[in-house]
Amino acid sequence: MTAPASAPVRLGVVMLCHSDLDMAARMARIWVEGGARMAIHVDAKASPRAMRRMRAALADLPQVIFSRRHPCEWGRFSLVHATQEAAEALLAAHPDLTHVYLASGSCLPLRPIRDLIAYLAQDPECDHIESVNALDVGWTVGGLNEERFTLFYPLDWRRRRWLFDRLVELQRRLGIRRRIPKGITPHLGSQWWCLTAATLRAILHDPRRSEFDRYFRLTWIPDESYFQTLARRHAIRIESQSLTLAKFDHEGRPYQLYDDHMLLLEESRCFVARKVWKGSTGLMERFPRPAGPQVDQTPPQPQHFERLINRTVRRRLLGRPGLYMQSRFPRKDCENGKTSAPYAIFQGFSDIFPEFETWLAARIEADVHGHLLGAEMVEFSGRPEIGPGAISSIPQIRDRDPQGFLTALIRVTNRMQVFQFSPRDNQNLNWFMATDPNAQFHVVTGAWMLPLLDCDMPFDDIRRISAQLQRAEVKQLDVLNSVWVKARVQIHELNDFMARPQAILNSALQQLQVPVRPADDMPRMRNTAGLPALLRQLRNSGLRPRLTGEGLELPEQSLTKRTAAE
Repeated sequence: MTAPASAPVRLGVVMLCHSDLDMAARMARIWVEGGARMAIHVDAKASPRAMRRMRAALADLPQVIFSRRHPCEWGRFSLVHATQEAAEALLAAHPDLTHVYLASGSCLPLRPIRDLIAYLAQDPECDHIESVNALDVGWTVGGLNEERFTLFYPLDWRRRRWLFDRLVELQRRLGIRRRIPKGITPHLGSQWWCLTAATLRAILHDPRRSEFDRYFRLTWIPDESYFQTLARRHAIRIESQSLTLAKFDHEGRPYQLYDDHMLLLEESRCFVARKVWKGSTGLMERFPRPAGPQVDQTPPQPQHFERLINRTVRRRLLGRPGLYMQSRFPRKDCENGKTSAPYAIFQGFSDIFPEFETWLAARIEADVHGHLLGAEMVEFSGRPEIGPGAISSIPQIRDRDPQGFLTALIRVTNRMQVFQFSPRDNQNLNWFMATDPNAQFHVVTGAWMLPLLDCDMPFDDIRRISAQLQRAEVKQLDVLNSVWVKARVQIHELNDFMARPQAILNSALQQLQVPVRPADDMPRMRNTAGLPALLRQLRNSGLRPRLTGEGLELPEQSLTKRTAAE
């Protein structure tokens, strides 16, 4: 015996409109010409002129009826009431309907209506409505979840926001908790659904409907919970997913769809998309796609579109890593990464090895600069007047916004940025770099003394400069040793470094996480023969050198060993 053929699906549409009635009339014609019957509710606040124009545009379609108009407010029960009356009028005018689809005037069918009807015919007893248990899953975006069912909301959230928030706080303080009617469990979901006529009639004719209506009238945003909750009471089988593609931003506002979304919408294979901008002529001309020779019953596949929107929401909230711009300047310590890529700071190495910058550039795959924060000029690699990204080498321009200078340099280049640093340089970025996880510090303390060995200044000037540089480095080390540091920091005292320079240097190169060319040679080291005498002279003059380490003979010993090896 063959199974009896199921009754054909007859689709009805309830359309809610409040603005752009010309566009809504165009959408209504698409639905009706595709084989659907329609009841339209137009917000009572819409202009009479626009209403007359819409009626005239649809006058040749007897399948379209208009329900009684009510003024509707966002988040209020008036939207549910308008839907109820429009659905009752639709079912009364067309009692043979098997399914009812709730849409808005800006919902654009993407596929032929016959494909939607054929898809529904595969399981004619299934209700397609997003319905998530409010007690189990946090469904809402930027709003109340369980409390929308347990507190009273007599005020309009948009028009009287201050009073709305104060009333919520008062009810929380007083411990007010509404009683949820017996027999229902609060559920939430998208307001755009497709219910079987049997389920919708059961909801509308429920003997306890007046009780449920009174309860939901004082909940928050009942259009996202009324049908979603009562469908669980009456449905035979629920597919908890809306057939309308609708995505929301971090504030709960629906995304508008433009011509740029054309290919993504086509790939989604969804039946309906919301919310289409009225000026998207490209979308209007392309959708719904013409019916093919065969009916297409494939289900919607919105996953790729939803992933893209979710990434967009995260980008909107967090911004791009290390990007600072006028349109979105993040608050301090609320950035999505202080910088966009790893970078390294070598402090003291160029004082020990005069040609360290050239030597390092020949051995790593990175842009190796001199002292980017130096006082005399911005020492870009190669010393150009204009650096990467048209960044000036004039220090006065850099110092107007040193943070912007560094973040811009790292962002506009593809290679890792490595530069030299010293207590002589601009110190304003110490905390910024120390709290940046992308930063790597390789520091040899006290190395700033070595260039003083070759200068011809009077000792009093040397002592004064030494005191200034030591104070600057001590303050910097306080930052680098702070519990708030997120950078990777390696600190070596001068004498410790001089005792094993090659081992420390190789370790620093390996930590850069860039390709390193093998090399056994060391850069030329500065002559340190006069360092013990200079340290003794500074100490005897009342300035205590604090950052070179103990064992003042180590620099000379290291130099002697190196000379002998060469």
